[in-house]
Amino acid sequence: MSHPAPYPVRLADEITRQLGQLADHLSQLPPPQAAQVIARILDPDAGVLGGVTHLVATGSVFAKDQAERGALPAEVWLALGRASNELHDITLDLDEHQDTLKLVGAQPATTAAKPPAPAPLVVRRRR
Repeated sequence: MSHPAPYPVRLADEITRQLGQLADHLSQLPPPQAAQVIARILDPDAGVLGGVTHLVATGSVFAKDQAERGALPAEVWLALGRASNELHDITLDLDEHQDTLKLVGAQPATTAAKPPAPAPLVVRRRR
């Protein structure tokens, strides 16, 4: 007989399932509600992205310890550390847009006679 998955594994599976549900809901929300949800997801302190970043950083600490003991290749620790750092940088980049998302999320849904003019999309990278 197989053993049931330990609680942390089941928790990870449940969180993954709920993230999928959240993405499905997000794709169907009106713009103000979608902006509210995105602002909460991107909140660096209490949002999903901040939580995932913290989780990857915690995994990196675990991997470092295991790599020092020889139980994991150093490449695993380095990859998790790099991912943690990049997620942190992304979180900081997105944090500067929190106020805009909150403002859009606070606006009532309108059925304007004339749709807003599209904004030109500009890609910029800081480094």
